[in-house]
Amino acid sequence: MEHILSRQEASEAVHDCGWRFLLGTLRTSVPVGSLAQAIGLAADAIAVCGGDADRHLRVDARPQRLVFTLQTLDLAAVTTRDVELARLISTAVNESGSPMTEPEIATGAPRSVQILEIAIDALGIADIRPFWKAVLGYADETDAAGPEDPLVDPVGQGPAIWFQQMDRARPQRNRIHFDICVPHDEAPRRIDAALAAGGRLVSATDAPAFWVLADVEGNEACVTTWQGRDD
Repeated sequence: MEHILSRQEASEAVHDCGWRFLLGTLRTSVPVGSLAQAIGLAADAIAVCGGDADRHLRVDARPQRLVFTLQTLDLAAVTTRDVELARLISTAVNESGSPMTEPEIATGAPRSVQILEIAIDALGIADIRPFWKAVLGYADETDAAGPEDPLVDPVGQGPAIWFQQMDRARPQRNRIHFDICVPHDEAPRRIDAALAAGGRLVSATDAPAFWVLADVEGNEACVTTWQGRDD
């Protein structure tokens, strides 16, 4: 029987096999030399997932990089079955001669996996959510989604949209900002790089869940991780 894992459980369960936990998903990337190789590895992954592939696995295949994402889609959560499938996929990829390894950012290699979200501040989330759902052609994340829950791209091409409750009007503050979800052990490097590029740290009050950064004109972005979010 599938069991929904906590953030800590999900992260620890797959860290040793090349995967990372990001925003309710397990994600990893594999460097490849051609689109044909990427498609071949994707086919291997689908084969080892068997009948569970459609319910759990998503694949983004490019000529230089293959990204696997696992999530129990109807629950919008990571379960024990996702961990089992991650290990099966890792074994299949490693046996193919394309080892699943985390890129070394310091050497100039491609960055590791991440997920981008867009956050919209609002006084009345339920009032503006239908507009964004319609104008973007987005959908509810699950059948049980409520009037204030995030919106997702039904074909998986765009970032998720979520809404942050405001307590009062703030016309001089950015009301749309980016959330960049990174592996928890990559956050310090990403923040250091942003600060070195001229950014400033606005707040670390809620770290390690998120750090608020801004460019020189005050436009904000948050670097986020799964940590620090459990009671």
